[in-house]
Amino acid sequence: MVSHAYTVAFEGVSARTVEVQCAVTPGLPAFSIVGLPDKAVSEARERVRAALNSLAIALPSKRITINLSPADLPKEGSHFDLPIALALLAALEIIPQDAAAGTTALGELSLDGDLVAVTGALPAAMAAAREDRILLCPHASGAEAAWVGATQVIAPRGLAGVVRHFTGQSPIPPAEPGEVLQTTGSRCLRDVKGQERAKRALEIAAAGRHHLLMVGSPGSGKSMLAARMPGILPDLTAAEALDTSMIHSLAGLLDEGGISRTRPFREPHHTASMAAIVGGGRGAKPGEISLAHNGVLFLDEFPEFSRTVLETLRQPIETGEVMIARANAHVKYPCRFMLVAAANPCKCGYLSDPSRACSRAPACGEDYMGRISGPLMDRFDLRVDVPPVAFTDLDLPASGDTSTQVAARVAKARARQHDRFADHPDAHLNADAEGSTLTEIATPDAEGRALLSRVADRFGLSARGYHRVLRVARTIADLDGDYGVSHAHIAEAVSYRVAGANDV
Repeated sequence: MVSHAYTVAFEGVSARTVEVQCAVTPGLPAFSIVGLPDKAVSEARERVRAALNSLAIALPSKRITINLSPADLPKEGSHFDLPIALALLAALEIIPQDAAAGTTALGELSLDGDLVAVTGALPAAMAAAREDRILLCPHASGAEAAWVGATQVIAPRGLAGVVRHFTGQSPIPPAEPGEVLQTTGSRCLRDVKGQERAKRALEIAAAGRHHLLMVGSPGSGKSMLAARMPGILPDLTAAEALDTSMIHSLAGLLDEGGISRTRPFREPHHTASMAAIVGGGRGAKPGEISLAHNGVLFLDEFPEFSRTVLETLRQPIETGEVMIARANAHVKYPCRFMLVAAANPCKCGYLSDPSRACSRAPACGEDYMGRISGPLMDRFDLRVDVPPVAFTDLDLPASGDTSTQVAARVAKARARQHDRFADHPDAHLNADAEGSTLTEIATPDAEGRALLSRVADRFGLSARGYHRVLRVARTIADLDGDYGVSHAHIAEAVSYRVAGANDV
């Protein structure tokens, strides 16, 4: 007789159901696992054997075969320990077979029978809910999995608790969701002296989720400005928080089962590899662009990143998702992020500083910024120069709006966009608008259209650049509370796109 339990195999943020079949048959004593397991899954038999011994459960002198179905799907990870033990307990008639068959389980077993937390509890709970099964997971993962709310989550501390629960000796109450984590940032925009134009660009980028490039000499405040971006962004909606947490769950970044409503802010070092930025490696794990989903990806010292790494950003920026294709895995992750990049104008950093002339100008700047390809540069909606701040200005009192005031304007602008795109499932913010939708919402008035035509002709705007100007202009109009896009909105939008556009 064959007993059944269920678990999942992860393919990106989706979890595919895997049936764990256990057969105990006469023959030479053996314990084998089949169904394309990796090394960690194959080693599960030793962990399961030791965990059962800790409960004084001896395996019979028979042939034990575990089959992981579908057999052609690669099985990776230590989370297969618990479902294998569950199917084996059902085959030995220690727990009811129907109880095991109605359970999706995942968890790693220690040699003394304790359950160790594993990654991916949140996607596994989603899969269990689709199949109308309960989820069995380690106690440390229960608060995370319970956020799904559509299925019952049982989170014992060890294998002994699993046996007592399914035999009715000591039922385990369902797990409760972890706390909503709210991080209150203390970094305020008023701390940045001067740089009013850069602050305005930061506000526009936050309001419409536009990509921003800041160029300036070292110490001018580029990183300081970028670090204040999370303080002006609205909190994640419930749907966005769950969507983002699915990725963070796979990466093991959820803290004690809590889901954060603060938008991600990822800032990888410029020495990061392609697998670290885009995703990949063993198991095709999510990269920084996916961990920044619904948030901000800040790339400081932008030209210092590998050229290959930078070029791989082009497609994810456009599509909002990345396909990691490897010989043994094809995994898709969402990555709808806001790219904020900072760069020095040249290798030495002082090309645009009149007080410290660059000895190799202008070739130094051309060579350095030439590391950023034209197609990638064309994908930045906003480009702003960040000049050095005079020492005398540093002693002046704080000026300008606080992050709270800017955040309120950003929230109002985003609320207008959510209302506007309520009937457009593929667009949520102005940065998503394209085709007829963009034409409908961002058609400028006659003066604005004439200005945009002159700029496009004189500076050779690409079709992508033309549309990005319209999106930015629409966001500026939303910040101003205007229904239409006027000449002033177009003028400000093109000023962030091309230098000298104000003279057209």
